[in-house]
Amino acid sequence: MSALPCAALAQTPSTNPSGDTPFNSMAIARDEADACRVPKPPADLAETAYLRNGYRAILRILIAEEALASETCTCLLGDFTWDQALTALPRFQTSDNPRLPFKVLDLYAKADALEAQVVEACAE
Repeated sequence: MSALPCAALAQTPSTNPSGDTPFNSMAIARDEADACRVPKPPADLAETAYLRNGYRAILRILIAEEALASETCTCLLGDFTWDQALTALPRFQTSDNPRLPFKVLDLYAKADALEAQVVEACAE
């Protein structure tokens, strides 16, 4: 019996998305559309993932609203901060419960709809 080469399976996947990565690498290069995608919020932004996801959706909404208002098709991500999402909370708040101050799914739906409007306006 011959031994199967297991060296390839023992390699640690690289996070370098360049062309030099081995075939078994799980790293995926970000495309241009992802470069303007709101990243995951920092862990210290809020104590729970629910709150962090809500703040991420709020930031997406703020960015899309500004893009529509200014009629710009350039990435505005760099113009916004997490503090702005926190400051905007009262506008999106649906409950006095500090652990569930908003409905994340509703915020996602609103962000998705606004981003679709931006894409549509920029396609014209």
